[in-house]
Amino acid sequence: MNKKFKTGDHVSWNSEAGQVTGVIIKVHTRDFSFKGYTHHATESDPQYEIKSDKSDHIAAHKGKALTRI
Repeated sequence: MNKKFKTGDHVSWNSEAGQVTGVIIKVHTRDFSFKGYTHHATESDPQYEIKSDKSDHIAAHKGKALTRI
């Protein structure tokens, strides 16, 4: 079962720099281009754009990489 989140949810995920927290700013349910790459998303397996709490960095992740906090 894939985890489902919505815009405004506060989440955490692991990155190269360690544990990061942020807020979901967009939910993608179709393939989309992000930072020069095509990211695959569907209604049943969406991807999320998340803005880091500590910087203006935006990341894109699937729900399985995220934990609601």
